[in-house]
Amino acid sequence: MSTSPPPEEREKKDKEDRAREAEEQAKLPYKWTQTIQDLDITISVPSNLRGKDIVVEMKKTYLKVGVKGQEPVIDGPLPHEIHPSESTWTLETTAAGRTGKEISLHLDKTNKQQWWASVTSNAPYFLDTSKITPENSKLGDLDGETRGMVEKMMYDQRQKEMGKPTSDEEGKMAMLEKFKAQHPEMDFSNAKMG
Repeated sequence: MSTSPPPEEREKKDKEDRAREAEEQAKLPYKWTQTIQDLDITISVPSNLRGKDIVVEMKKTYLKVGVKGQEPVIDGPLPHEIHPSESTWTLETTAAGRTGKEISLHLDKTNKQQWWASVTSNAPYFLDTSKITPENSKLGDLDGETRGMVEKMMYDQRQKEMGKPTSDEEGKMAMLEKFKAQHPEMDFSNAKMG
């Protein structure tokens, strides 16, 4: 007997969770988005500020951002490592022009296979990363090792859907067949793959 809720209930709960997360994220003094490879943060500041008025400290596992002489907007340990030398920040005039500026930060993730639940480990709100739907990407965008791993996973998924053996299972079966051929004197009638 299945204990998981029916699809309608699961959908309703997911929708409620997304609404709660959006509400929590809206309370933060900054906006942030991420891809599997990087994280972008924007912080609204008054239009009279200049670059020299901004304090940004980016370290491998720590981030501090704010206006000189004021409490930092972000100040805490990062949940995962970044490449500080590949991460940047700028002070930009917003589309509205005279009304404000934004501090834009781009953090380059060290682990390109990990979603972040928050910008800092001490953030008051966290995303449920299991519910993230990544944007479509092209296999050609991936490095060779990652691409090979993704192609293998895709092949194995297709094989499972068709009720056929995965690449690992095919490898084991081929090894068994080779061993059988080398040892015709042995009885393999009770051999099981597992």
